[in-house]
Amino acid sequence: MDVPLYKNLDGTTPDKGLGDALKWHFSRPRAEQGFVPPQVANDGTRIASAEPTLTWVGHATWLMRLGGKLIATDPIWSPRVGPIKRTCPPGVALESVPTPDIVTVSHSHYDHLDIPTLRRIGPSALYVVPKDVGPVLQRAGLTRIVELDWWETHIEGDVAITLVPAQHWSIRFPWDRNRRLWGGFIYQAPQATAYHAGDTAFSEEVFSRIAARFPSIDYALLPIGAYEPAWFMQAQHMGPEEAGRAWEILQARILVAMHWGTFRLTDEPMTEPPERLRTYWKDRDHDPNRLWIFPIGETRPL
Repeated sequence: MDVPLYKNLDGTTPDKGLGDALKWHFSRPRAEQGFVPPQVANDGTRIASAEPTLTWVGHATWLMRLGGKLIATDPIWSPRVGPIKRTCPPGVALESVPTPDIVTVSHSHYDHLDIPTLRRIGPSALYVVPKDVGPVLQRAGLTRIVELDWWETHIEGDVAITLVPAQHWSIRFPWDRNRRLWGGFIYQAPQATAYHAGDTAFSEEVFSRIAARFPSIDYALLPIGAYEPAWFMQAQHMGPEEAGRAWEILQARILVAMHWGTFRLTDEPMTEPPERLRTYWKDRDHDPNRLWIFPIGETRPL
């Protein structure tokens, strides 16, 4: 690919190779059996209304209504990602909600960019993606695509969407490692400002720079799972306590937890991330009303 080799703000990219992956694979604990995350039924009625809302579909997938637009983040409605099955169905059926007006995709990893789901959403949505992710969508027949570099903004009606840095990396095919940019998104609308971190490790530099440019974040959607073993995951994923630290740096009003419970991607017990985050919150004497840990399928007003 004749495109740049992307790096994080600090000039790094995770350097784990095939040997490390095999070492991790053969040392993994046996998978938990029968885990089902907390869920609530959702028929999509509130999502179809004009009320500003936030709904957790699972993993990093949210339906967010802001500025009169229905926004889907990193949408996955498929029953599995490669060999990894969902622990429960999506929080609301795709057929039960209006077609999203805007779809944002944070990076090209398969658990965030799911082509079968994007094909189901179809070509009428506007797809906002990092640089060099667009061709993946184009090959799937999607044409309404906006590519952004870090700190670039696209305005769609009353919603301004800015791609911001994340501490991560990208690969989809053997030949495109770190050849497609990654990031998170800031969504600014008259009702609220939300931040979807995508997939990221903890980086004080990343969160400090985001906070400096966006000092009034209402809702920070931060990943709290997929962190063990730390020797393999710490360079690319946050744990619960790191998500809490990120929220403190961002000075956001609400921390909204995501990226746990839907797919067993790593080795920590599936119930551990929210338990550890609640402990962190209590130990730091933070207002419990400022921590949102949704069951899959829940819709809350914004």
